Amino acid sequence: MTDLKKDSPGVIVFPPLLFGGTLVVGLVLQWLWPIHLFPSIPRWIGGAFAAASAVLAIWGATTMRRAGTNINPHAPTLAIVQGGPFRFSRNPLYLSLALFYVGVSLMLNAAWPMILLVPVLVVAQRGIIYREERYLDAKFGDEYRRYRQRVRRWI
Repeated sequence: MTDLKKDSPGVIVFPPLLFGGTLVVGLVLQWLWPIHLFPSIPRWIGGAFAAASAVLAIWGATTMRRAGTNINPHAPTLAIVQGGPFRFSRNPLYLSLALFYVGVSLMLNAAWPMILLVPVLVVAQRGIIYREERYLDAKFGDEYRRYRQRVRRWI
């Protein structure tokens, strides 16, 4: 095993692929068997979620770059990032993926993607976030534990 594989959390899937792939599956199901969330919903509500998602993703990625650590969860974490959106959420980039997912679903008034969001969040929690937390705890010890006590996992 290479050092790179040893120094990573071993997440089971690339997070944008998990959220994006499931969103596509949900939209295909929606096209085949339409189920709507609401009788009608203004598209701007979903657009607001998507816009908030973009702002959060850019803020989080910029904060990670400035801290000198990797954004890709398959690469080693070089620092515990505690500034920017990481002051409020330990997982702002995953939160941004979820907000985008919900935003697209609302813009299209599509129930299928929302139904599939539950398993996506379970997979994200168990196959990505828990693995990252174990990795960060082992790598950074008390520094990460103090951060984890101060900041919530999602929001």
